[in-house]
Amino acid sequence: MTDTPGLPSSAPLPPEIRAISDAVEVRLRAVIDEEAERWSAIDPDLEAPMRSLGRLVLGGGKRLRPAFCHWAYVGAGADPSSGATVDAGAAFELLHAFALMHDDVMDGSATRRGIPTIHVEFTGEHRRGAWRGEGRRFGEGVAILVGDLAGVYADRLLDGAPPDARRVWDELKIELNVGQYLDVLGTARGGTDLATARRIARYKSGKYTIERPLHLGAALAGRLDELRPAFSAYGDPLGEAFQLRDDVLGSFGDAAITGKPVGEDLREGKPTPMLAIAVERTKAGSPGAALLARVGAPDLTDEEIDELQSLLETSGARQRAELTIQALTEQAITAIGTAPVTAEARSALVALARYVAAREH
Repeated sequence: MTDTPGLPSSAPLPPEIRAISDAVEVRLRAVIDEEAERWSAIDPDLEAPMRSLGRLVLGGGKRLRPAFCHWAYVGAGADPSSGATVDAGAAFELLHAFALMHDDVMDGSATRRGIPTIHVEFTGEHRRGAWRGEGRRFGEGVAILVGDLAGVYADRLLDGAPPDARRVWDELKIELNVGQYLDVLGTARGGTDLATARRIARYKSGKYTIERPLHLGAALAGRLDELRPAFSAYGDPLGEAFQLRDDVLGSFGDAAITGKPVGEDLREGKPTPMLAIAVERTKAGSPGAALLARVGAPDLTDEEIDELQSLLETSGARQRAELTIQALTEQAITAIGTAPVTAEARSALVALARYVAAREH
């Protein structure tokens, strides 16, 4: 399966990620090529969903979850040439694709990594083919099915993993779904308070991106019980910092870099900690409060996005987010400094913490 032309180029990944990302890329390509060949031989129509999965999985992404899993494994003293973290890393990328496809359907997102989302792509196929039924429902149905396929392939890559690793894997999937439900609920209700917004961020993204990949790496090395506290002390605050950076990018990020429309979180009404802070600091009944009440409105204009961005700045919400990111990152770095891991892994995890905190996409 070849790469799709026109995908936005990504900034070079740091060496701490490249230590595992290239091997994970090769493994992902092999899995997707094999499955595309197998199923298209049965019915040529089955090539399309596989091609779409490949375009998403191979078309970008930071490969953070494989990196954290890899360095936890190395930090536990295991041999990185064993290949255990390659399959685990590929599993993380496929699970992430599963989550992204479902998330895009739930949010009604039009683009992902600078190209049409899968449900938009197949809605277009339905329209061009003048097929029966409602195009939107067809496109969303296909995206859900392709996401489910990605989840199955992710599980299959962890066949034969130690029982401790499977338990971590199962728990992180539950946490991901629980966090996503809270996110959907918070978006629908609006007006989420800061404590709830932080809980959503922790379970929807933070734990699943950093803490649990670290736990999985330790479990693959047979040292989960010993290293779990140290990796949680590092991964929990850094996971929150990661999601806070995502929140800042979701409201202020450059579309040419993030691959998403400017202010997408504001258009979708995401219950972020930054938004909760702005609400807390804006006087009830003021023009600012009325503007904040428009967050998530389907007819939110570009001018209102600009005004909301200004309000997030003038209320101090963005500054508070940046200061919190800095504090959480330093907390994580301090924690890993005393963790019983190899010096090589400690150095890599410090570098990854700084990358997570300062990234632009």
